Amino acid sequence: MNKFYVLLTPLNPILKSGFMARTFKDYIIISLKGIAMGAADTVPGVSGGTIAFISGIYEELITSISQIDLSLFKTYKTGGISAAWKQVNGNFLLALVFGIAISIFTLMRLARYLLDHNPIAIWSFFFGLVLASIWFMGKQIGKWNFGTILAAILSAGVAFWITTFSATNNAITGDWFLVIAGSIAICAMILPGISGAFILVLLGVYKEITTAVSEFDIKKILLFILGAISGLLLFSKILKWLFSKYERITLAALTGFIVGSLNKVWPWKEVLATKTIKGETYVLAEKSVWPPHFSGDPRLLYALLFFVIGFLLIFMLEGLARNLSTPHGTDTNP
Repeated sequence: MNKFYVLLTPLNPILKSGFMARTFKDYIIISLKGIAMGAADTVPGVSGGTIAFISGIYEELITSISQIDLSLFKTYKTGGISAAWKQVNGNFLLALVFGIAISIFTLMRLARYLLDHNPIAIWSFFFGLVLASIWFMGKQIGKWNFGTILAAILSAGVAFWITTFSATNNAITGDWFLVIAGSIAICAMILPGISGAFILVLLGVYKEITTAVSEFDIKKILLFILGAISGLLLFSKILKWLFSKYERITLAALTGFIVGSLNKVWPWKEVLATKTIKGETYVLAEKSVWPPHFSGDPRLLYALLFFVIGFLLIFMLEGLARNLSTPHGTDTNP
């Protein structure tokens, strides 16, 4: 089977040898992780960054994106397109983006359907997934100290505060705002615990974006992508710098973000405010309640089943990531 070789910076701890041989099967698995990331990002309250972290590709993703800068032109002039492609870890990014695109264009309608018709099931699944990911991320830190504990507490408070925001009653309109919304949302999408889709809800453009994707409104999609790319290139460099200088504190802060986000994915909600637009009712504000105080059928056994599925899925992904972290070999003639 043909092998593809990718160049990564030393930031990625599992690829410090420089070159790592990957098979076509490896890239299929990376695309599957991209599908999982895309599916998570379509749900307001779940972060694709969380999926990237627990599946073992988060730092590689941040590192690869941060390599996309003006130095690419110099690399291209001196080494050609092959060298530039290696600099940005092109095979990895292509496989991941391919998976994300498949997920967004095929699973977005399914996610919206489940949220409308089986909300307790899907929120219970994601609650189990997010809760298990807290344990997974926490153990990456190793020894906790005052700095890491403080970072986790502060970031958890910020994340919880964000989840209590109410959606805007009237979305700001205009093509320019789609660019701004894309740049803001993408930063949240790559932060574990902060949902990019939820940020779009807060900005009042979630419905507009999901409709544009469902109806293939190319203009709106391209404007949103333009903003997303701009925000991603800038924010990835910030994250890369934080990982290189303050890795443990950064991990603790990301763990705190996930802890704070649990409020958003809690399965039982009390609706506080709604708005009807063209016959469809949209929730503007809600709060978490205990199952006995839920206005409808709490479906506890049903919720427990999907909670367990989501919780166990994390351990499956961790095992998969551990297997993939073992290099298949190195290229001695790059």
